[in-house]
Amino acid sequence: MRSMTKYLTVIVMACAMTAILSTITASAESDDIFSLKNLVTSFEDSLINSSDLAFFLATHNYDAVPRGDHVDLFLNGRVYKLVPNGDAPGLCNIEN
Repeated sequence: MRSMTKYLTVIVMACAMTAILSTITASAESDDIFSLKNLVTSFEDSLINSSDLAFFLATHNYDAVPRGDHVDLFLNGRVYKLVPNGDAPGLCNIEN
């Protein structure tokens, strides 16, 4: 009986740790997107092009590559398309 209780305790603890870790991972991903959105809305430059935007993002430790009229940004295993938005507020629009 005692060993069964220990076994169940280990299983419950493993499940709890898995749930906590998955929550932390999801939270980190949303924090990364939040940080990106905060960065690109904190500045405005109506003349920024895709090369300038990629350079700006790279200087802020984002993996960004200019691709013609947009930037491919690699974040948490996903690729986001960032398009400079000219006179609109912020630097760009973020598309999935």
